[in-house]
Amino acid sequence: MLKANVQQLVFSSSATVYGAPDTPQYTEDLFTNPINVYGETKLMVEKIINAISRANPSFRAVSLRYFNPVGAHPSGLIGEDPLGIPNNLMPYIGQVALGMLPYLKIYGNDYDTPDGTGMRDYIHVEDLANGHLLALEYLETNKGLLTVNLGNEKPYSVLEVVNIFERVSGIKIPYQFVDRRPGDLPIYYANSQLARNVLGWSSKYDLNECVRIRGVFIEIRSKATKAIIYD
Repeated sequence: MLKANVQQLVFSSSATVYGAPDTPQYTEDLFTNPINVYGETKLMVEKIINAISRANPSFRAVSLRYFNPVGAHPSGLIGEDPLGIPNNLMPYIGQVALGMLPYLKIYGNDYDTPDGTGMRDYIHVEDLANGHLLALEYLETNKGLLTVNLGNEKPYSVLEVVNIFERVSGIKIPYQFVDRRPGDLPIYYANSQLARNVLGWSSKYDLNECVRIRGVFIEIRSKATKAIIYD
């Protein structure tokens, strides 16, 4: 980048860099101590960017620490459609809704949360896209490195997500409880005050809207699949 005289960078980081702090609400000043390889690699890149920013006064960067991206484009034409069994909740629910998987596996129902299932902060992909645009605008007039959280600041449990999906889509999602996954936390969610104050960013989509738009994508995906089969 420096050889090509590219002096600005927006990096897609992750809330996993925080690890397992003593508080469920994450602020950017928390100590970073990842508990999985994914978080470690994100933190490694953050450290590299930080070092370059300090060594080169002309270099400027924003590191966006995502929480849990969900949803699809409002048109329903663009959305997450992974091959195989998804690792993330929303596409997993989508495959169950399409009949591609028989049921949803819920990893643990004995967490210290209201319904026993893990709680996460879900943020719509369009809100993330807007965060990137505002980060680029910020870099036009500011130097150095800025690190900010992008999240909705409200956690939802796995069962809450399933219930919202069923209510919005009218599709019943069968599920089974299985053992916890190593490294999964009971609850975490963002404090996005810094993004509001510095970038002028705020989320526009709540989880109900995220699920509704995801449902539109699933409906279109279902029709496309049937067209391929019958044509």
